[in-house]
Amino acid sequence: MIRLTIFTFFLFFSITSHAQTSAHTKEDSQAIINLINTYTKSRDTKDTVLLKQILTKDIDQLVSSGVWRSGINEAIKGMMESSASNPGERTLHVERIRFLAETVALVDARYEIKNPDGSVRKMWSSFMVVESDKKWRISAIRNMLPSSGN
Repeated sequence: MIRLTIFTFFLFFSITSHAQTSAHTKEDSQAIINLINTYTKSRDTKDTVLLKQILTKDIDQLVSSGVWRSGINEAIKGMMESSASNPGERTLHVERIRFLAETVALVDARYEIKNPDGSVRKMWSSFMVVESDKKWRISAIRNMLPSSGN
């Protein structure tokens, strides 16, 4: 009987603990998805003002060619150059959000560029996002081009 009581207590505690955080996580998850969609929009429209609003000043980015971009000015310059030299329709589909802390999350997304010739370049992107002043911003981006075996 004591074991059943202890088991019931821990079961109840784990269910209520999860219920308390899931509403917060769902709201934050949607805000993060909106952030990634805003990032895609700002890249498509070459909106550097919008990019400055959604990136942290110390952002760093590793692109699939192996080039590092450090700081907001270098990152935005590189993004604009990349969009110009690699035209195509860019889409990001968020696959997973993993909260590492209350104000830090890792976002994994499928990244596709539909080229003007109709071919599609399929990659992965990971975003480190941080919350400050109740607003999520992108702090780091990692792009990867999977090997042909994947």
